[in-house]
Order: sequence, then C-alpha cells, then structure tokens
Amino acid sequence: MQFDQFLSLISKLEHSNIGGSSSHLKMIPKERVVHGPDEISHRNPKKAAVMALFYPGACSETLFLLILRADYDGTHAAQIGFPGGKYEKNDLELKTTALRETYEEVGVRMEEIIVKKQMTDIYIPPSNFIVSPYLGIIESTPQFKTNEEVDEIIEVKLSDLLDESFIATKNLTTSYMEKIDVPCFELNNHIVWGATAMMLSEIKDLITGQLH
Repeated sequence: MQFDQFLSLISKLEHSNIGGSSSHLKMIPKERVVHGPDEISHRNPKKAAVMALFYPGACSETLFLLILRADYDGTHAAQIGFPGGKYEKNDLELKTTALRETYEEVGVRMEEIIVKKQMTDIYIPPSNFIVSPYLGIIESTPQFKTNEEVDEIIEVKLSDLLDESFIATKNLTTSYMEKIDVPCFELNNHIVWGATAMMLSEIKDLITGQLH
C-alpha cells in the first residue's frame, strides 16, 4: 500500500471502533488462560506502552517498525515487539511513555510522531504488565538510531501484514506450556507471536475493515 493511500485511510481509522478481544483471540493458543478484568486488577499489574509506528519507505510504500530486543536478563529478552517500555512517574500519560521509549530505543523524536489512535490494552501474565499500544505515523522516512536494548530493526511492509498468507501456526515452547501450536505472523523471516501478534491482529482488522 502506498503511503498517501494509507494516510487517507488513517483519517477514517481515528473514529473507527477497534477489535479488542475478538481481534486478540485470533492469535492466542487455545491452551492459554485468558484472564478477566477482575483477576487482572487483583494482580495490580505494572503499566507499559508501545508504539506501532507507520511511515513511508522506498518508493513511498507503507512500512511499520518492529524491533528484536537484545538478549538480556529479563522476561522479554530476545523477543520481537514494538518500541516501548515501562511507564515512569515523569511521564504525563501512557502515550508519553510510548513516545519517550520510541525515541530512546530507535531515535525517532517525540515531536515527529503523530499519534492517531490508542488500541486495546493487553495483559501479559509472565511479566505482570498491562500494555497500552498506540498507532502512530511519521510522514517521512526515519533514520533509526538504536540503543543497547535493541538488537535489530525490522521494517515490515503493511501489505505483508494484510496478506493472509503471512499468518501461520508454529509449534513453540512458551512461558506457560511446552511445544504447543501457536498462531503467529511470519514477517521478514521472523516469527511474531504472543502480545505483539495480538496487537498486530487488531491493527490488521482495523485497517481491513476500512478496505472492504
């Protein structure tokens, strides 16, 4: 999809309903326990936010950014996700968290990003985080500059996300069970599953809802 087409689409998406749990469930293994709002609240999860950043690439094709996190001593080490991280007390709101972390991790300045929509929060049991995803755009091709938390920049075509042939099921070992069939996206030779796949599923549903 060309970026000018995406921009015209985005103006409609700002006022569109998001898919929430119905979109998320498409990328959840049947063995995974789905926690209800009361149970999540009782666990008093930490807050975090991430940025799904869309921008024009070569020949003005629409791309979005994923990162491969560095292999450190932590729950989400060496995983693929969006730029983002933990809410800090100096952040005005969770949107600020997503913007700040995007700048810290990949070098895109906060003022360059136009935040278009907040997506549905996702609870991540292994780390006890509740994550707020934001959909943002930058109208020029960014020059990324990563910090020590990022091992690789992954630039994905929006057309690949919208293509059903990039959805697969892989037998994986997760934090809650060994060797189970996990729905995922296969993007740029990477397997994207878990919370990031759930977020992408909602973004995909939001966009395809405007295309049909």
